[in-house]
Amino acid sequence: MNILLLVLRLIFGGIFVFSGFVKLIDPLGSSYKIQEYLTTFGGFFEIFAPLALLGAIGLCVVELVIGLNIIFNIRFRLSAFGGLLFMLVFTPLTLYIAIAEPISSCGCFGDAFTITNTQTFVKNVFLLSMIIVLFIASKRMRPVFTPAIEWIVTTIFILAATIFALHNYRNLPIIDFRPYKVGVNIFEAMSIPEGKPRDEYKITLIYEKNGVQQEFTLENFPRGETDWVFVDQKLTLISRGYQPSITDFFIENEFFDDITEDVLTFEGYTYLVIMYNINSASDRQILNVQKLYNRTRRSENTRFYALTGSSADDIENVRNRTGITYPFATSNPTTLKTIIRSNPGVVLLKNGTIQAKWHWRNFDWERR
Repeated sequence: MNILLLVLRLIFGGIFVFSGFVKLIDPLGSSYKIQEYLTTFGGFFEIFAPLALLGAIGLCVVELVIGLNIIFNIRFRLSAFGGLLFMLVFTPLTLYIAIAEPISSCGCFGDAFTITNTQTFVKNVFLLSMIIVLFIASKRMRPVFTPAIEWIVTTIFILAATIFALHNYRNLPIIDFRPYKVGVNIFEAMSIPEGKPRDEYKITLIYEKNGVQQEFTLENFPRGETDWVFVDQKLTLISRGYQPSITDFFIENEFFDDITEDVLTFEGYTYLVIMYNINSASDRQILNVQKLYNRTRRSENTRFYALTGSSADDIENVRNRTGITYPFATSNPTTLKTIIRSNPGVVLLKNGTIQAKWHWRNFDWERR
């Protein structure tokens, strides 16, 4: 029995520690996922959207501390009870998500490890089963430390996890799990390598004759028969092929021209200053970007693009207020938030490959 409890403690606690840790590496990403939940459910839940970051850090800290306490047998009964409450809330939630599919991924392991909604629910069923056993058996667990030491250790866990999350929030995450990490060539990451399978679809053609519709394939549709009238076609996915790690990257200039390929194939250096929401950047930060733009204009081998998901009216308002002169290009705001967890943030490209990324707090705007 003791061996079984040890195995369950290590598995349950280990999963909780891993899940909490990888999400604390990227607290902004975790808050975006909570915002997605709240927006999807709508109504009353959207009221809590401004608290998404605080909620993300709080939930992940609790998850991490529960896992650590269960592994090291610290405040075991209280921690097991916390884990049980955790699973009693999230198991039914993930069942609903697995059935209704309101979002594509639950985000339970952040961007570090992605599983389907159905796999998430199955995982939670196993975790719920384990924590029920651990909670029932918690009375037979003998404390290793005195209550005072247990509370001191728990407090240290909480403080360390919170400080770790705040560091990753105020700077870029210490580990980049997203597809836009340093060293990635964006153009190549958007492409399907030669020899890799592509999505296969079944094409169904719908024709009508004498008021009756009938479905055909590409092999047997009534080619050349004028009494048949084409109505519609359907595409049914048969098998999923190779999925590029980047699928939604594009850049349009202020004249709505697609300049994505031009940006990614330039052999020199390209600074992308990313402000997914220009209204969330302070005037000081916006003026700092002007300093970088002025420097890049003096180099023939360097280009500059300020990327935003904001509207043309928002851009014009900021220009009138601050006097900035640098040009803006637009992209999908969700993509921009994925590229870098900073607003503004700086990405340096060379021939489409990401050379470096900086949080606005860590970039030397004054360099000459």
